[in-house]
Amino acid sequence: MRSCFITLFAVTLAASPFLSQAQGPSLRFGNDIPPEVETIYDRGLAYLSTSQSDDGTWRSRSEHGITGLCLMAFLASGEDPNFGNYRNNIKRAVRALITGQNRETGFFPNSMYHHGFAMLALAEAYGVIDEATLWDGTEDKNEKRSIAEALEEAISLAVKAQAANRWGGWRYSPTSTDADTSVTGSILMGLLACRNAGISVPDEVIETALGYMQRNTASSGFVAYSGGIGGGGESMARSAVASLVYAVGHKRDWEEYEASIGHITERLEQRDSAHPHYFAYYMAQALFQGDPEAWEKWNRSTARYLAEQQADNGSFTGSYGEGYGTAMSLLAMALNYRFLPIYERF
Repeated sequence: MRSCFITLFAVTLAASPFLSQAQGPSLRFGNDIPPEVETIYDRGLAYLSTSQSDDGTWRSRSEHGITGLCLMAFLASGEDPNFGNYRNNIKRAVRALITGQNRETGFFPNSMYHHGFAMLALAEAYGVIDEATLWDGTEDKNEKRSIAEALEEAISLAVKAQAANRWGGWRYSPTSTDADTSVTGSILMGLLACRNAGISVPDEVIETALGYMQRNTASSGFVAYSGGIGGGGESMARSAVASLVYAVGHKRDWEEYEASIGHITERLEQRDSAHPHYFAYYMAQALFQGDPEAWEKWNRSTARYLAEQQADNGSFTGSYGEGYGTAMSLLAMALNYRFLPIYERF
């Protein structure tokens, strides 16, 4: 069903200014998908389709970021959300995110990490799902909202949380007064995806958060976790997060961008044993945005590595469960397909 989705995206690309200004069809669709990537992805999606809970989530309703990542894994390879084999999995996931959002605050629980990933996933689903068929008629009428309404509430929550944060970033709770670059990167990508989808996000919110990332990036490309340069120890993943948000946030002219992308491209063989899926997820996107040649090399080696790590049932073991590990692993390969708007080269 992916060929149907190519047609859908081609129509969307022609009709949507925010898509067409970023890249043309040749960049979006790229070259043929490597066979090992196709195999990894097909087996992974089959696992996710059978492991989804009846309520549409993966793992639990209080961890909406994981459901968001699994939703993105389906969309990222061009699975048609309206007519494809996995359309019901996709729609159940979208419904779960919307109904699980706190209606009073706009928060996707249970942390701002989850809020950022859920916001990113819904922004990528916005505009490609026929919302007339989204709801199956079993929901309470008060639960039924559009994707745009859910995103507007999520943006509002992020804006209020940042305004109350003296650092201009975010941490685990919407009421946190401290910040870290990892959570801030998650929220920033969600907000940037919303903006790219045409949903209003205040420019000053984006700029303030990027400024926070900038202050935590050293000339070496090292990115602190929190508390300023030198705090939190070495982390390739944080350098990848920073490089990605600078690129998508149109800050390629910043010295900090050059430093962070240089830091990771010089260390393509390095892997993160503590958080391997999180690391691969951000490395793929940062390298794709910053150095296509480096991404090609890293992509080939990572595809071989993931093929060896994938279980017989198509899953990947992860620190937050197989749903998380599988979704993150698939998304590390998803730039081979280049369907999601957030995966465009900015």
